[in-house]
Amino acid sequence: MANEPRGAVASLESLASRVVLDARGRWKIAVARPANAIGLSMASGALESEPHAHRESQLMYLVRGELICEASSALWIVPPQSALWIPASLTHRIRARAPLEGYCVFVEPGAAPNLPPDCCAVSVTPLFRELLLRLATRPALYDLDGPDARLVSVLLDELATVSIEKHRLPMPTDPRLRRLVDAMTADPANRATTKTWAQRIGVGERTLNRLLVEETGLSFGRWRQQLHIILAIQKLSRGATVQSVALDLGYESASSFVTMFRKALGMSPARYMASRLAAPA
Repeated sequence: MANEPRGAVASLESLASRVVLDARGRWKIAVARPANAIGLSMASGALESEPHAHRESQLMYLVRGELICEASSALWIVPPQSALWIPASLTHRIRARAPLEGYCVFVEPGAAPNLPPDCCAVSVTPLFRELLLRLATRPALYDLDGPDARLVSVLLDELATVSIEKHRLPMPTDPRLRRLVDAMTADPANRATTKTWAQRIGVGERTLNRLLVEETGLSFGRWRQQLHIILAIQKLSRGATVQSVALDLGYESASSFVTMFRKALGMSPARYMASRLAAPA
């Protein structure tokens, strides 16, 4: 399921021992249950999976660390105290960086109605978090008619009501736009105009805007802002200061960066990270 995970500790190894390949080449939980929760941790190093899919839907909840997922022509950043929902059979790729702690919940197809139909970053309520932590302590072969089954039923009800978070960056597939993405990601402080970027990838300004809207649904300006949001969350999760992130992203001052961040996510970067780090593990 992954390229040799460097620094992966026992819990990642236990995850590998609890999944098998089905006839369609998808990973699935060896023990069939409506939902199974498994703890994850990585003490050092990094992990990058090959593109793969699961028979079950999957929720990845991060307590601490850094997790990035590529799926459905988009990139998701999962900050601490947030989660990523990956529907069943959806091909995806995961990148993680230690130190990392979190949980995976695998949900049997058809186990509950009204679950999100698409890949998305979701908020985690205190109740959902406690249900998840409790389920992770239960045996894989829990009683389908006992208290553990009722616990799973409430967890699935909570999952159906989660709020979607703005941690998604649409990714184009056009080779010219991919060159643009790579260049802007490598040098996010570059404030070149749309016209300049268009010239660098060999298209006209109008063509660049048209292609971006067609492939991502966003104008150049909106896409660049979302890129900055994603990179900012990633850097802040690593412990960077607001001032350093503002400089890294090319803002003239920390206040202008804070204003952009607040308009996009409804709170300042400091308050955003405080809310993540203060939540109980």
